[in-house]
Amino acid sequence: MFKRVENELEFAMFNGVWTTVWNEKGFEFEFSEDFLERYVVVTGEGYYVGSIEIKPYARESSINEVGPFLEHPLIQEEMGNIAEIDKLAILSTFRGQYIAELLSAIVHYAEMKQIRYYAMLLEPVLLRALRITYHVPIQKVGGRVFYKGEDVIPSIVNAREVYMHKERYAWLVDPGQYVTNKYK
Repeated sequence: MFKRVENELEFAMFNGVWTTVWNEKGFEFEFSEDFLERYVVVTGEGYYVGSIEIKPYARESSINEVGPFLEHPLIQEEMGNIAEIDKLAILSTFRGQYIAELLSAIVHYAEMKQIRYYAMLLEPVLLRALRITYHVPIQKVGGRVFYKGEDVIPSIVNAREVYMHKERYAWLVDPGQYVTNKYK
């Protein structure tokens, strides 16, 4: 399941997940002061295995230094309806699992806040998996760029397309199913 980070323990677990993954991959750490929401993925057994951070997107966002987001027509037209995804991570022993929960968290947040698009830097293998396996509507904004330890592809995810047509995305997890869960 996915859930919002709501207390110090969950924040510590959130940081533990993404820093473990970043360390494993040799990425540089970057702690965010400015964010909109943070989510964790928790297994049925109570293990924290995934993280995702949603940040505000603006002309001054550091992501613009990595890819030509500001030049893209969607970004220009939808400024104010865009957020940035950061710290998308799943612990290595759980990789391949729980992607649907992370994706569902960002779709859920987008629908609640009327976010239309997400700007993000995706590893090429993850980008391919999101497109082929999950049919996530993603547009590349630029080519491969080496950034903080690995190649990434600047991309835009059309979150509005997903939440407006939920029936097309069988992987979507309904956050309402967690209400009775002890981790909610």
